[in-house]
Amino acid sequence: MTLELIIFVAAILFGALLYWRESHSNTLYRFFNKLMYSKNLQMKPTDKTGFLYQQKFIVRLVFIGFLFLIGIVVTRFLIPIDIATISIFASMIVGTILGTYLAGFIFKSSEVIEQKSDSIEDLVQDTFEKGKDFIEDLKTENPPVIKEAKKEIKNKPKPNEKSARDRLKDKGYLK
Repeated sequence: MTLELIIFVAAILFGALLYWRESHSNTLYRFFNKLMYSKNLQMKPTDKTGFLYQQKFIVRLVFIGFLFLIGIVVTRFLIPIDIATISIFASMIVGTILGTYLAGFIFKSSEVIEQKSDSIEDLVQDTFEKGKDFIEDLKTENPPVIKEAKKEIKNKPKPNEKSARDRLKDKGYLK
């Protein structure tokens, strides 16, 4: 189980490495493309498609499965010990495919971050300025209208009112 886990993690890294390599140069794929297809069907010079780069899941699975199948056959001839079992073979394939998708996610997210970095900086700066304005609004004193209203309430003379005792006496409840 430990060997399978180590191989699985190594396969993820291997898949990321393969994807990164093909994203920069797809010369091996171009070679096979020129070998297999006629001049009319060959890929254009601007096309970046590779064995793994910009391919669908099924195509990636076929290429990776074929790659590891060749690797296991070569290993069986070189090392007569039965190291290459089905579970290790499966974990290598799944790990490599997972690594290619993980590398694709990392590449896409870094591209998006690079493209949006200026707008994110502007957005953060605008938010910071709005926050400053909000804090300044909280710090300022009351508007002059409220100050005048408070002065009028304080200065308003109270009419001469009778006390509660006097009102009760007027009604005849007290003597």
